Order: sequence, then structure tokens, then C-alpha cells
Amino acid sequence: MDEAGRPTGMAELEAQLTGPGGFFEVGREMVRGEPMAVFTNRLRSLREALEASTAFGSREYLVFADRDTRRVVTHEEHRRAVASTARVLQDDYGVTAGDRVAILAANCPEWIVTFWATVSLGAIAVGLNGWWVGDEIRYGIADSDPKVLVADGKRLARLDGEDSGVPTIVIEDDFDRIWHAHPDAELPTVAIDEDDPALILYTSGTTGRPKGAVNTHRNVIGAIGMSFFHGARNAMLHPGPPDAPPVCQLVTYPLFHVSGLHMGAIAFMLSGTRSVWTLGRFDPEVVMTLIQSEGITGWSYTVTMLHRVINHPKLADYDLTGLRNGGGGGSAFSPALLEKARIAIPNLRGAMGVGYGQTECAALATVNAGEELVAYPESAGRPLPTVELEIRDESGAVLSEGEDGEIFLRGPMVMPGYWRRPDETAATILVGGWLRTGDIGRMDGGRLYLATRKRDLILRGGENVYPIEIENRLEAHPAVAEVAVIPQDHEALGHEVKAVVVAMPGSTLDADELTAFCAETLAYYKVPTVWEFRVESLPRNATGKVVKAVLMADTDLSFAEE
Repeated sequence: MDEAGRPTGMAELEAQLTGPGGFFEVGREMVRGEPMAVFTNRLRSLREALEASTAFGSREYLVFADRDTRRVVTHEEHRRAVASTARVLQDDYGVTAGDRVAILAANCPEWIVTFWATVSLGAIAVGLNGWWVGDEIRYGIADSDPKVLVADGKRLARLDGEDSGVPTIVIEDDFDRIWHAHPDAELPTVAIDEDDPALILYTSGTTGRPKGAVNTHRNVIGAIGMSFFHGARNAMLHPGPPDAPPVCQLVTYPLFHVSGLHMGAIAFMLSGTRSVWTLGRFDPEVVMTLIQSEGITGWSYTVTMLHRVINHPKLADYDLTGLRNGGGGGSAFSPALLEKARIAIPNLRGAMGVGYGQTECAALATVNAGEELVAYPESAGRPLPTVELEIRDESGAVLSEGEDGEIFLRGPMVMPGYWRRPDETAATILVGGWLRTGDIGRMDGGRLYLATRKRDLILRGGENVYPIEIENRLEAHPAVAEVAVIPQDHEALGHEVKAVVVAMPGSTLDADELTAFCAETLAYYKVPTVWEFRVESLPRNATGKVVKAVLMADTDLSFAEE
């Protein structure tokens, strides 16, 4: 490690990649009226990315599989299907630049083809949450006001026979015809500006109604550029053996989430990476089967997914040695979980990564991976090129390293705002293009350390208590499978600390034992004084985050988990 805690040679390598003439050369340009750091050598629209994929010809792009099903789509088949679908959307449904096309479906090739067809027309793809039930679906359709809805029958059934209110393409009934309607069609040629909206994805909605975060072509390409930079940096630092199998990525995130869409469908198409997608509800045995049978070399997961695989009783029955890279996001990973994963899958020991980002910044802002993650397991990593990051106090003043405050981000990956929500946009995108994340953290040694969401902060007797610190400690206990720390009202203190805990299978939990375990490393005021033990798993949304509002009895969980 060098003086900044980077692996030896990292600084020189990063300078080589981002300096003049480097493949990831960083320059400064005006972005929506503000000077910002940008990648100089970049695509100017997602359609350019699609056009570039013709170079991959008959190489496999998508494999959708489970125990009994396997469906393959090559790059050439995909491009032809996109061109045909774009022609149908334009000619039959009148979709033009700026119109919305809403997609409500499980992960499937039709979802991805519809997305690419929409953005190729300069229109806006709307990824409706596939876990929503009737009321949320109706809300999302009304909010995005699409020209057409592309949906599968299972999700349409949640409307209980009620018409969606917009022309609807039912995937099972209509899409095979659309896929092949114009086999010789070319891709659209309508002009697309970098700052034109490309898509709308809805925030998780753990409190209140979800908001539609708009990502432009520039936002998505900027975030993918950072991801490619990270991959190139790692490959140059740790080149694999010459006989290493080709890269193949497993995708278990939903397409209505940035990790599934941006870092899955888009990034893997642009890089020519073969991607394998699971079908239906997450099943750890299916994941382990696919890693073994499909030659999976990399997998991006949520906390819950990783936990379910490494604690599965049949883990030893599967050969997972081909898995060379792993990473995740959506919610914070405890150091205890990461170390358990390294032990369970030894090839991941030096090749795991965690990151920090939001839908509002197109998925990515910081990454901590490899040797740095081993050395600094509690950090979310250093800001990636083109990312500016500040920690500010309540008055907006920038804080020094080591001080906790709200995380602010700036760069070409930051969204222009929320769809048709000017007040919320003005409160979130501040002067200079800074994104107010609502997350609490600190910078230390140039690295970001997350504390909590601002709304989850516990105020106990005038002391700030960050749930993540307590959750990380409890997850290190061998009997604890899941934990969420929440505030409970207290007449004298304002809040006291409550822990909701789920035991490992076959284990029992004892409040006195867990209290003593926390007290070994935590200040007295951080130790939970209220304990709730549950048998069932904690309520989580599609990105793996615990929906703490449900635990605090503020709301019901209405998601239909897939």
C-alpha cells in the first residue's frame, strides 16, 4: 500500500488511465451550464452504444435460465429485434422523441429489447417496479403518463381486470410478432442530445410515494464509464492467467433497478460481456447451479442474496471455483458478511467489491474493491473519476475529514431531477448541480464511510446513534442472521435503541447475551435496550434494503415479492 492506502502502483496506473491520451482521459466541459469533469472519450447517446454492439455479431449477449429453461439471445438477434420493435412503437403506437414507454414485467429479453427500442427513438423508457401491486401500478402509470405500456400478464393481473388506461402490449400475447415484424429494419436515426432524458426509474419508496428519477443519456454513459474504468484498473493490477475462461456475469438484480439495467443490460451489451439472468424469485440453489453450469466468473449481489448463498446448507455441494469477481450494492455490507463470503468462496478473497451510489446518480459514485476492501472493510471506497464528493453540515458548510455529515455528489452522472416534481427536484439538486443524497457519512483518508440515511438517524439523549454501526456489530454474532436497528420513542431520551433480530437456522437468541456482545465494542448509549426477535425474514424491497417503516409500524409492505 502507498501513503494513501492504495495498492502499490495504483496512483500511477490511475494517472495513466485518466491522463492526457489515456483511454479514460478526464477533461472539463460544461454540463447543463456548470463546468464538470467528464470522460473525454465517450459515447454521446445510448443508441451509439447499441450501434457499436454490431461488432459482437453472433456472440451471446443474454442467457435467461433456471433449472428447466434456457433462452439465448445473441447481439445480432438483439439488434434486429430492437430495430423491429422501434418501428412498431413508432408506426403503430405513435411513439416519438420525449414520449414515455412504460415497462412492467419480470426480467426477460422483451424487457431489454423494449428498453433499447425506446431509447433508440429518443423516447423515455419507464421501468415500473415489478414488485408493485395494483395501487402502485396505477400510480406509476398515471405519474409517468406513457404513450404505451409493455407488460406481462402476471403484473397486469394485479390490476384486477381494470384497464390500464393506456394502449398495452402484453408480452406473452403480442411480443413475438413485434420482435419479428420488421426483420430488415434499421435502427432509428432521430437526433439525440446527451442531456435528453433516456429513462425514468422509481426510487424505492421506503417512505411515501416513489419518485421518478430521470437519467439522461449522459448520466448513464458517465456511470458506465466509471464502471469500465474500475474494471480496467483491476484487470491491469491483477491480470488473470492466460488460460482464464471468458468473462461471464450473473445478473440477479431486477431490471427496474439501476444495478440490473445500467450495470447489467447496458454495460454488458456495450462491453460484449456474456450475461446470464435468473428467472423468477431469487433461489440460492439456482444461483449456485448456474455459477457451476454456465461458467459464471462474476456476480453482483445484494446483502440478502449473498447471505442466502454463503449460509445455504448445500453450499459445499456446488463447484463455485469459477467465480473470480463479486460485488454488490443496494445496502451496506457488514465486514463480518464479507469475511464469511471470502472463507466460503476463497477465489473471491482478493476480488470482492462494494460501492455507493443512488438511482439519482445513475448507480455509481464510489468503489472499494480487492486489497483496499480487505484493508478498509467498513469503507464504501474512494470517489471514481469525474465524481466530486463533499460532506456538509446542516448549514451547508463543507466538513473536514473525519466529521459526520450529509453526503453531496456532483458530476455528469447526477440526474437533472425527478419527473414532474419541481419542488422535490429543487430540494435535491442544489446550486452548482450538487446532489443532496440524504445519506450520512464521513471522509477519512480519501475514503467514504457510510453512517445511515438521514431519516434513520436515532437521537438518544442528545447523542446521534447510527444504526449501521450497531447492525454491523450484531451481524458479527454467529447466531444472528438478520438485524435492523430502529428508534423507539422514549419520554425522557427522545429515542431509545431497538434491535429487530432474526436468528440463524437452528440457533437461539438471548437478549442479555446480545447486549453484552454489543457492549464489548459500542458506547453504552449505542447498545440496544429494546429487543425484538423474529422468526420470519425482515421485510425488504427489490434492492435488498430493509423497509424500516414496516418495522416501525408506519406502513404495510405491499410489494409482491418476485
